[in-house]
Amino acid sequence: MSDIRYDVIGIGNAIVDILGRCDDAFLAKHDAPKGNMRLVDAPTIDTLYNDMGPAVEISGGSAANTLVGVSSFGGKAAFIGKVAGDEFGKIFAHDIRAAGVEFNSKAVDGKDPTSRSLILVTPDGERTMNTYLGISTDIDNGEVDPDAIKAARIVYLEGYLFDRPDAKAAFGEAVEIAKTAGRKVALSLSDGFCVDRHRAEFLELIHYGVDILFANEEEITSLYETSDFEEAAKKITSATELAALTRGAKGSVVISKGERIEIPVEPVEELVDTTGAGDLYAAGFLYGVAAGKDFATAGRLGSIAAAEIISHMGARPQTKLVELAQQKGVSL
Repeated sequence: MSDIRYDVIGIGNAIVDILGRCDDAFLAKHDAPKGNMRLVDAPTIDTLYNDMGPAVEISGGSAANTLVGVSSFGGKAAFIGKVAGDEFGKIFAHDIRAAGVEFNSKAVDGKDPTSRSLILVTPDGERTMNTYLGISTDIDNGEVDPDAIKAARIVYLEGYLFDRPDAKAAFGEAVEIAKTAGRKVALSLSDGFCVDRHRAEFLELIHYGVDILFANEEEITSLYETSDFEEAAKKITSATELAALTRGAKGSVVISKGERIEIPVEPVEELVDTTGAGDLYAAGFLYGVAAGKDFATAGRLGSIAAAEIISHMGARPQTKLVELAQQKGVSL
């Protein structure tokens, strides 16, 4: 496969994250469901932004975070997403490229502004996301670069994009291109509320075209409309080739063709901010799979990356993940 240029290429929302701290009373005041992501309109995000305290602005979005993590492990990563030609669009493009991720999507003028997500972190480290989608979900077939898709070992799709039909069509095209080229397709379910909105379509996509599924406990139980994690884990076994299911402090479970691998969490001195924990777990796992590691090692890399990210504010590694993995005895 000499035409491979990337380990992972991702399609997702190009969002500028605005991170700040708050207490539970602030969340209640603004009707923000703690620990979840909700979609908000422009007036709501402006109200939140004006009411919140000091903030840090960095490029973000679930799949973008994952690809930065892949790059931090030493992998070759690329991102497809849509930004406007405004100041936030420039921030996003510069930041993700500076993190080592190839980003060739052209900025679009005259439409909605670049997407933003206010990420509010409570004292217990839990993150609550309030997302104004802006232009990012206007992604359609025109943004999908067939040559880039064919040039990646794994094509990674962000479930949050399912909220608009054109984005679903872009996903469908990317899956077809990847399958024809013999590449792997990975999907993140992204959020329990997202699963509730698109359950039937997710199930169809998983059965038809997904080789690697990422979901946390809430998302996988929502997918199969059960409160029993073990029941949901059994059902996903027959639906896809490989599933990585994260369970917070309980670690993660990797399921492949009936085989089940329990992956413990990596210890952290202090839980500071859970923002990006799932994104960075996916980064480690995808890098491991792309590098030909066994699934237990891929899961360990996911846990190492997730532990690093929850030890500080924000969803971008502050330590080179390749160095961190080597320090913990994982040969890359």
